[in-house]
Amino acid sequence: MQDHTNDPIWKQAIAGSQMLLVAFGALVLMPLITGLDPNVALFTAGLGTLIFHIVTGGQIPIFLASSFAFIAPVIAAKGRFGLEETMGGLMAAGILYIILSGAVRLRGTGFVTRLLPPVVIGPVIMVIGLGLAPVAVHMASGRSGDGAAELVPYDTAIWIAMISLVVTVIMSVWAKGIFRLIPIMFGVIVGYTLSAFAGVVDLTPVREAPWFAVPNFVAPAFSWSAILFMIPVAIAPAIEHIGDILAIGNVTRKNYLEKPGLHRTLLGDGLATSAASLLGGPPNTTYSEVTGAVVLTRNFNPKVMWWAAIIAITLAFVGKFGAALQTIPVPVMGGILCLLFGSIAVVGLNTLIRHQVDLSQSRNLVIVAITLVFGIGGMAIGQFEGIALSAVVAVALNLILPGTREAWGKAIYEQKAD
Repeated sequence: MQDHTNDPIWKQAIAGSQMLLVAFGALVLMPLITGLDPNVALFTAGLGTLIFHIVTGGQIPIFLASSFAFIAPVIAAKGRFGLEETMGGLMAAGILYIILSGAVRLRGTGFVTRLLPPVVIGPVIMVIGLGLAPVAVHMASGRSGDGAAELVPYDTAIWIAMISLVVTVIMSVWAKGIFRLIPIMFGVIVGYTLSAFAGVVDLTPVREAPWFAVPNFVAPAFSWSAILFMIPVAIAPAIEHIGDILAIGNVTRKNYLEKPGLHRTLLGDGLATSAASLLGGPPNTTYSEVTGAVVLTRNFNPKVMWWAAIIAITLAFVGKFGAALQTIPVPVMGGILCLLFGSIAVVGLNTLIRHQVDLSQSRNLVIVAITLVFGIGGMAIGQFEGIALSAVVAVALNLILPGTREAWGKAIYEQKAD
């Protein structure tokens, strides 16, 4: 194992910029889809990563940024409660992580895996991806995410979307080295270029934007309705967090569940998400793309992630950069999201398969079936609907229904989920 801990600062900074490049596509797509400020997302990703490293003692080479699990809930909450109360709900989700961290410290990790076994987490992750499928199709067709408005003519949009998708697929399957880790970037670049030739890119906001600008921070407001709506959504990212920590531990051959401890990594993630919501940014999660980059580069120095965070914070204050991101046409994002949202669903399906969940057992079949229909169908009961309701129902059914409960096997140590 090559030791990079004593690399000169300039080498660490270059390595950090490379890690940010790997995370960049997903990092900015989430706020662009949900209507949040991408500059704020850059700032809060950097801030959240720094908070995480401070809490965990700078021991884990990991980067935190925008969580795709919250896309549908953020869109729904913004329409129902407004941006400020949505941020308040997201802050409560971060606080749930902090409470979970305390519970892990008191009772160990066992109760988490018993409460959230594969038969619960698998279908909930599938709901996150499949529930977002209409958003991807609407955007690929040139419409807004909710399908209410046509932003680009369909005939033009579908070509741009499909070519962006094909380029992303080619880069993710056939590219070599670091290029294989940034397929989103190539898809955006090619799609943006096609859009410019098609005349659907408006560069006026870039010309009018200042070079230096403070990101459009938004303070949260609090209501029980928004809080109860958002908290259950945090269940799936919580277990995905455990999978990512174990995955990076496999790469570096260290047991991070013991040192610094799962309670500290969950605390860092929770504080990062809460800090992001205080400023109007999307909730943070650990990025498995960056774990892949760590594997490829064999650079296990956690200080590299500090540099990635500092560069992200610096870019957040470049006004023209954020304006350019917001000019990316919806068909470009829609084409790429057809792959990304489907990939999330596959992670959930893979969770069921790798842990050999027996769907011939009635209890398992009932849990998976009801979770999928409630989540994808958008079932609403009181303040709970969609992903949030499906997560609560999955946990409740697992606790209530009789029969042998599925457990996490050794495969959790290999699990990588975004």
